[in-house]
Amino acid sequence: MPSFKPKIISDKKKTFTTWTDLCKSCGLCIHVCPVKCLSWDDKKITSHGLSSIKIDIEKCIACRGCERICPDLAIEVKPN
Repeated sequence: MPSFKPKIISDKKKTFTTWTDLCKSCGLCIHVCPVKCLSWDDKKITSHGLSSIKIDIEKCIACRGCERICPDLAIEVKPN
């Protein structure tokens, strides 16, 4: 059963939160990222049995494109 616990990564400028159990691994967030800070994480598997996403927080510019395009509302980006 999914636990719906968020994975939170942050630096001084932003906080990136993902809910792996909501993600269906569609890849839209990876495709839309203008700085290519998102990629597949083969070590983290979603509740659907697919690869999760991972972020390079240092590259992220907090444009929120990934948050807006996610059909599952599995991503949240907030400025700190």
